[in-house]
Amino acid sequence: MNLEELFGGRSVTLLGAGVSNMPLAEVAARYASRLTVRDKKSPAELGENAVRLEALGAALITGEGYLRGIDEDLVFRSPGIRPDLPELNEARARGSVVTSEMECFLAAHPCPVYAITGSDGKTTTTTLTSKLLMPTGKVFLGGNIGEPLLYRLPLVTPDDAVAVELSSFQLMTVDAPIDVAAITNITPNHLNWHTSMEEYIEAKAKILAHAGRVVLNYDNDVTRSLGMGLPASVPVTWFSLAPIPDGALRPGDSRVWLDADGETIRSEFPGEGREAIMTRADIRLPGMHNTANYMTAIAVTHGCTTADRIREVARTFGGVEHRLEFVRELGGVTYFNGSIDSSPTRTAAALSALADRSVPSPVVLIAGGYDKHIPYEPLADAVLDPKSQVRAVVLTGDTAPKIRDVLLAHAAYPKAKAEGFLLAEEADFDEAVREAARIARAGDTVLLSPASASFDHFKNFEERGRHYKDLVRNL
Repeated sequence: MNLEELFGGRSVTLLGAGVSNMPLAEVAARYASRLTVRDKKSPAELGENAVRLEALGAALITGEGYLRGIDEDLVFRSPGIRPDLPELNEARARGSVVTSEMECFLAAHPCPVYAITGSDGKTTTTTLTSKLLMPTGKVFLGGNIGEPLLYRLPLVTPDDAVAVELSSFQLMTVDAPIDVAAITNITPNHLNWHTSMEEYIEAKAKILAHAGRVVLNYDNDVTRSLGMGLPASVPVTWFSLAPIPDGALRPGDSRVWLDADGETIRSEFPGEGREAIMTRADIRLPGMHNTANYMTAIAVTHGCTTADRIREVARTFGGVEHRLEFVRELGGVTYFNGSIDSSPTRTAAALSALADRSVPSPVVLIAGGYDKHIPYEPLADAVLDPKSQVRAVVLTGDTAPKIRDVLLAHAAYPKAKAEGFLLAEEADFDEAVREAARIARAGDTVLLSPASASFDHFKNFEERGRHYKDLVRNL
């Protein structure tokens, strides 16, 4: 399938006029018989995107009723729009095909596809996968990581490779072949959007449906259960932060693990024996969670990379923006940006990574944001764990009261308070950053790791992170 075959002669509507749909709009305008773009925002709120769409000849339908009366041949759903909305069901009943940019790209399957999902770690793992892959052609990186891929289909050849990050929103309707599919972990997330934890797990598990090989986290109860239930014909590569007992896996499965010494990453694949790949000292990125990310990427790219390439990337790759990103040092205080940390488990991983440094330091944590209706007890466990060295928390955003309540109710809070633990709240994000800077002392680390989404005050986590960096640079 090429783009002309997909769009040619058909009427098309795009749901959402955001940045990710703009390349798709340009392609659809070239081939479709008619292009409509629908968005809840007004043209004024869409700004430059509205101007660009009108220049392409697209009809704009905006406002509260933007989903009414959909009758185009092809309807491209943005990931954040649930596929079971009544308006979309009505469109299907009228004969519309409701799809998505990612569904169409994966269905085309123009070259080997390496797909990664998970509650935490999927962006770093997908980025690492793209760097480790060594095809005879090019490597394309995209998906939920921020880069749409369908419009680039004419550039992709069978000699290339694609590393794609997939969210649960995208996976709700994906039904396409994937050469290697990985799930980094599954923990509660996005329960404000999914109807239940069961639906969230089902969405993540869809990545496995047509996978040639599967990579799963042996340490995570949910992914381990998913993998053990797969047909014997689907080979699984397991990764673990500890040795996996001999005989624990299904016949024919493979593994990548951290040895008992806590330093050596090893692999074992059928017919290849055991191999020492590298040590944790080779990895420039701090934290045990990044060790797990590397093991996932090593497992995903097996047969398509080399140990030398893995070590080269590990020693040079400095990380992805907004993921424990160094911002500056001022007055002996080090500032990090972890705006991507939109769940308690992500913040726990960030705190663990800081504690894992050769010279750990006390942490002033800035947390809070949009409420995804997920439990915050795991955050309290991480914050009040003495190993995390969190000496102060500044709360902000919609989830501030929920986080405060679980911290105050935690069994370790009275002892922490007696030892000087500070808890502050600032409704205004800018003031919360300034308060954290006031609390911090020389030798401390100030970390933005919200454990919450950004949508209470920002368009996305990128905008939140960049605003934070601007505030810190102007202190």
